[in-house]
Amino acid sequence: MTVHSDSGLEDQVSPKTAASLRAAMTRLFEGRPQRTDGRLTKENLYKEAQASRATMNRAHAVLAEWDAHLAAHGRVTPGEAKRDTAIADLKKRLTAKPQECTLLENKLKAAHTAIAAPEELFPRRSRRTEHASHSSGENQLARPTHRQPVRLRRALPPTTGRRVAEMAFEVAQLLVHRPSMADDGL
Repeated sequence: MTVHSDSGLEDQVSPKTAASLRAAMTRLFEGRPQRTDGRLTKENLYKEAQASRATMNRAHAVLAEWDAHLAAHGRVTPGEAKRDTAIADLKKRLTAKPQECTLLENKLKAAHTAIAAPEELFPRRSRRTEHASHSSGENQLARPTHRQPVRLRRALPPTTGRRVAEMAFEVAQLLVHRPSMADDGL
């Protein structure tokens, strides 16, 4: 019988068995089990020590150390703590995704509305038509405008869906605020 001096409890197991249980306990606490899945349970403790449950239950001092450690540090192993942190981070990122999707959807709707808007809301005038109407004194709204296709100066790089939505929104903003820019070749 071994008496553990710190707790005053008496182990009713051999010193070799008590040492085996303490070594197993240390391995489990450090997250490097050899014979179990690493969860901090008494079942894993006696399996890790290769002892029977009855033998472990007779090691009162070892069980007192086990209970004290779990009370101070909790039942979470370092691997479980890392996993829980990763899950919490993923949950936080997942809750932000609907907000981001809603924002992008609103930008896309605004771009669609601006691009598909009737010509009366966003008239496009060429510089020649504008210059001719100012010089002749004619009413510009009574005169039909000629639409020129917009020519891009360079090819656009391949983009992601998010970037396409942002670009469409930017084009819509340009068309809304400065419709004459379409004739300038952007």
